[in-house]
Amino acid sequence: MSDTLQSQDVLARLAATIESRKPANGGDPQASYVARLMAKGPDAFLKKIGEEATEVVMAAKDVDHGAGVDKLLYEVADLWFHSMIALSHYGLHPHDVVAELARREGLSGLEEKALRKAQDREAQESLNQPR
Repeated sequence: MSDTLQSQDVLARLAATIESRKPANGGDPQASYVARLMAKGPDAFLKKIGEEATEVVMAAKDVDHGAGVDKLLYEVADLWFHSMIALSHYGLHPHDVVAELARREGLSGLEEKALRKAQDREAQESLNQPR
């Protein structure tokens, strides 16, 4: 099995587990970390995403100063996990992220950013148009 398919399988299985742990799907906040975070609402898991993002930055800085990459890998896995909880909450799936990355493939990051800015400007202008 290719690394890509294996990665997608792991993400799909994890997404299914997260989905099954939602309180709305019978997940028990007393028995499941995911259910507990989701029961507390978006502020709880969004705070965790912020904490994990900071830990990724700190681990990367440690690697820059001679630490092993294992801590960085661990922290990125935590960030991805908590991001997947947010995706599930908002009705999204890892394959949606992969599709977005595929859409961007081959685009210059600068071009993509300029396109987004232009689209945001157009959206703002249409909101400001008198009806």
